Amino acid sequence: MAKSRTSFVCGDCGSVASRWTGQCADCKAWNTMTEQVESQGLNRMSQTHIHKSLAQTAPVLSLKDIDATDVPRFGTGIDEFDRVLGGGLVAGGVVLIGGDPGIGKSTLLLQALANLAEARSTLYVSGEESGAQIALRARRLQVEAKDLKLQAEIQLEKILGTIADLKPDVAVIDSIQTLYSDALTSAPGSVSQVRECAAQLTRVAKQTGVTIILVGHVTKEGALAGPRVLEHIVDTVLYFEGDTQSSFRLVRAIKNRFGAVNELGVFAMTEKGLKGVSNPSALFLSQHDNQVPGSCVMVTQEGTRPLLVEVQALVDASHLPNARRLSVGLEQNRLAMLLAVLHRHAGIAAFDQDVFINAVGGVKITEPAADLAVLLAINSSMRNKPLPRGLVVFGEVGLAGEIRPAPRGQERLREAAKLGFSVAVIPKANVPKQKIEGMNIVAVERIDEAFSKLRELD
Repeated sequence: MAKSRTSFVCGDCGSVASRWTGQCADCKAWNTMTEQVESQGLNRMSQTHIHKSLAQTAPVLSLKDIDATDVPRFGTGIDEFDRVLGGGLVAGGVVLIGGDPGIGKSTLLLQALANLAEARSTLYVSGEESGAQIALRARRLQVEAKDLKLQAEIQLEKILGTIADLKPDVAVIDSIQTLYSDALTSAPGSVSQVRECAAQLTRVAKQTGVTIILVGHVTKEGALAGPRVLEHIVDTVLYFEGDTQSSFRLVRAIKNRFGAVNELGVFAMTEKGLKGVSNPSALFLSQHDNQVPGSCVMVTQEGTRPLLVEVQALVDASHLPNARRLSVGLEQNRLAMLLAVLHRHAGIAAFDQDVFINAVGGVKITEPAADLAVLLAINSSMRNKPLPRGLVVFGEVGLAGEIRPAPRGQERLREAAKLGFSVAVIPKANVPKQKIEGMNIVAVERIDEAFSKLRELD
């Protein structure tokens, strides 16, 4: 009889320890060690499965002798989803998509499989819902999926047998946290089960050419649940973002071996499911009859797509010893740095003012090209005077007060001109070589110069 042993596994990184500790010794995360009882005999068999090659054995070749061709893709019939994937699905690729409960992961994948089922063999494996529940959802969404194969199963070996029998082109596993393998004694959703099931499914995808899409749960912090090795195994990692109370959803690519990272797909949740938004910039711009103080429009770059986002600022006298600094959609620490630059290099002090920053539409801006828009919005709110109509800006602000260029400046300007913006305050290094029709370019090198140029435009 195989002996059992107890170990403690970190839920974030998968590190194994012989005794419980409050902090993981490898990833330094707190309160992530969970007890796990495994059989030594079964564990050795599991390790054999895990260390199997993910692809068939291939000869050693020189890099110059390898024929580098573009990977063929096939579309899902949903343009925004294909954009995030880098142009479509890839045969043998493994995609991991995560998001909050009820945000629309299963709905989007059901729609995509229904489109693919018209010309390809598809399989939907559900470990969370019964076949009747999925059929009711398809009827509610008015999805025609007569040829879509469905299986309600959570045992990995049975799922692998179904894939071997049906040989589908695309298989969806909803979700990876509900699966378990007989090779392990731990419960479904544990670190070892998630790692084993993902490795086995990835091996099958690489050997047979089946495209597998995994649905993953997320933690309360918004990160994918399970060990980080799960994200390393798969080819593409997508995150569903957005408030469940809002009708708009954002799908963002965090990792993509077959396309650009940080691509963004914008969807609207309707009665008939998720619909792609052709002009997402309109979502992130408030509709004001008249210009209002504290509002500035910037052009951000999400992957290959330029987006116009309205940055709003509210500056008010503080009645507390320490003035509040609150930023929604932008980095909080960067706001404190920008306020110091504003005081040192532009002579505008806000140490006794509460400063609130918001990116309209729930979008998260991570690139530093939003710095100039934030400072102009703060200054507009402090002066209680709106910025000129039709103004769009972008640019990174350094600690010395200089305005640094942003990548793909010409694409940003073209997008702004297409939406009717007529004045652009941009870094001098981003001035296009060819004039953009209908756009007045104002090039600046320092933050104080930007304020003086804006006063001239008034």
